[in-house]
Amino acid sequence: MNLGIWGDLTILAAIVEICLATCVFVYISRLEKRRSHPLGDQLGAHKAVLAKLRKREPMTQDEIDYAAELVADARSPLAYAIPAAMFTMGFFYVVGCMFMLHVHGGDPSFRTFIGGIPMLTSMNIAAQLRRVARLRKNLQQAPVKPTDSAELATV
Repeated sequence: MNLGIWGDLTILAAIVEICLATCVFVYISRLEKRRSHPLGDQLGAHKAVLAKLRKREPMTQDEIDYAAELVADARSPLAYAIPAAMFTMGFFYVVGCMFMLHVHGGDPSFRTFIGGIPMLTSMNIAAQLRRVARLRKNLQQAPVKPTDSAELATV
């Protein structure tokens, strides 16, 4: 059966999407099974800790541990399966529409290229993951804020 270039690309995109969806499922399952860090329950802690790490400000040991967890999550190859799966969904939609236009005739419309939205979004997510993963160098040199004995007595 000869489906043409658009049909072949549609089938390839579907197969890749199934593989990537499996990777995303494995990654999310690992994150859910892991014990969460106490700072992760506070609103805005993620943003605040990463901002301190970027600016190389002194952090408590808890903040350093939480930052290490965030950087490790962003460095995981399975983390990149999430934006890759989103990109593949958009690609599948575009090449599927092009295949249908090729089979039934017609010209591409705006609707055909709506799949570009998740493709662009996925590139932004991958860039954000890469920025966080790059903070590993800062994490190794992060200054530790000394804890007061009075602080430890109240806890």
